[in-house]
Amino acid sequence: MVINLTNEAHDRIAAAINAAESRTSGEIFCVLARRVSSYRDVSLAWAAAAALILPLGLIPLGFEPGWIPGFADGWEASHLASQQVSTGHALGAYAVIQAVLFVAVYLITRLPVVTRWVTPRAVRRARTRNAAVQQFLAHGLHVTQARTGVLIFAALSDHQVEVVADQGIYDQVEHSVWGDAAEALAQGLKRDDPAAGFEAAVGLCGEVLARHFPPHPGNPNEVPDRLVVI
Repeated sequence: MVINLTNEAHDRIAAAINAAESRTSGEIFCVLARRVSSYRDVSLAWAAAAALILPLGLIPLGFEPGWIPGFADGWEASHLASQQVSTGHALGAYAVIQAVLFVAVYLITRLPVVTRWVTPRAVRRARTRNAAVQQFLAHGLHVTQARTGVLIFAALSDHQVEVVADQGIYDQVEHSVWGDAAEALAQGLKRDDPAAGFEAAVGLCGEVLARHFPPHPGNPNEVPDRLVVI
């Protein structure tokens, strides 16, 4: 999925954050990541499993080195030598099949759509959560005065969204609201309208923050009101 946000879309999201924060002492920040992992290790795992397991299916079929061109030619000097040569050819042919399968499966699973399909959802969710927490820390949402920072995070190629709330909020707010905000963002991304998705998620977070964390005198803006694309 490739999404190019216009300046107008960025302005809409910034305005939504500004409006939400005007009613609360909480801080909301938005991040849109194109991808959180290459998942190369997942492709390697699939390739290795295919190379180890799939060739075993050839054995009941009576696999012979002659199935591969170049492995059955040559003179055999005696019965003992014949056995040794045949065994060597069989092992060599088996190794070639394993190598071909490893490379083929690895290349196929590097296709973005296939990568997402063969990567367990739990793995994608865990890596998205880790990336979201890293962004939460990188942008200083954990050091706001009242510990009331909220990060709204979306990973495009992974088709995952996360909402991360600081401890000061998490202990006092019903946890279902973060799921509602994440779903609102996900629906916007499904419609290819990330701006609307972020606006909806920001609005939901802003409502609950306003109820539990009203603005205090001065109400400084500790985190920029904008969407970051990485």
